[in-house]
Amino acid sequence: MAQGSFRGLSHLSPTGDARMVDVSLKQETVREAIARAVLRMAPRTLRIVRQGNAPKGDVLGVARTAGILAAKRTPALIPLCHPLRLTGVDIAFELNERRGLLTVEARVRTVDKTGVEMEALTAASVAALTVYDMVKAVERGVTIERIQLIEKSGGKSGHWKRTS
Repeated sequence: MAQGSFRGLSHLSPTGDARMVDVSLKQETVREAIARAVLRMAPRTLRIVRQGNAPKGDVLGVARTAGILAAKRTPALIPLCHPLRLTGVDIAFELNERRGLLTVEARVRTVDKTGVEMEALTAASVAALTVYDMVKAVERGVTIERIQLIEKSGGKSGHWKRTS
């Protein structure tokens, strides 16, 4: 298999074809990534979520489980992702009832040859989608916004943290 890349993009072969990057020569290191998604909803809807009495049940518990499962299944969803041995997945929520904001934070860890950014982003996204699914009977206008990588560490490129 050709080891070069196309225009500096490692997921493209020298001829521009999509490919899975060969990581066999990379060192295994401790790697971690944190991603967030923010949901905007009416304060009344967020109060229902906090109280745990949404029509479909425990919104945050189900969303946490969905996020963990999503992290574990990322390679099945994102075609060029490597299957990784995840060593930890944590999903946390921050509620701001006054502003009607629910923040989902996914933290994913591994000891492997490539990073877990996609797993963290997938976990945060699917947890947010699960919240939407569970509250849509109360409010259909909920929006999911600002899905983003917050921080990553490990590997050759080292530590990176979003500044804004």
